[in-house]
Amino acid sequence: MAAETESADSGLAQTREVNKTVLALREQLERARGDTDDAVRKALSGANAEIAQLKATVVALRDELQEWPLRRDEAARLAQAANLEEIKQLRESVAALRDTLEAARLAQEAAVREAIVVAQDEIAQLRATAASLRDALEQANFSKQAEIAAARAQDHAELLQLQATVRALREQLEAVPGKRKGREP
Repeated sequence: MAAETESADSGLAQTREVNKTVLALREQLERARGDTDDAVRKALSGANAEIAQLKATVVALRDELQEWPLRRDEAARLAQAANLEEIKQLRESVAALRDTLEAARLAQEAAVREAIVVAQDEIAQLRATAASLRDALEQANFSKQAEIAAARAQDHAELLQLQATVRALREQLEAVPGKRKGREP
């Protein structure tokens, strides 16, 4: 019995040891499970945070992607509006330049017409002056010719008178016989 008691004590001691070991292992297992649960919870929490962040990024990217055609369309519309405004300004500039050019052309044509009118007036005046001078010259020529003709007629009349006087004097000289012979040598 004593061996049995010893063996029973020894069996009890072993059972206690085994129970202690089982308890220690159970506690370790519980701690390991707790640590694992904490690690899993932490991992899940981090993963959930990352998932939430990724979801937010996906939503932001989706929103941006959905807004991109609108932004592109708005940018295209603004660029087209700017181009249309520039085209409008260029057309207005072209029209203004065309109007200025047309006004300059009309002014030049008016100046040319005026210069032609002035030149034609001057030509008419010069022609009238030339005709007047020609008439005056012809009048002067006629006057001078008339004066010359009158002077020639007068000279001719004087010449005829002188010739008549010379004849008359000759005749008188010839009629006086003695005086002429006495004078002869």
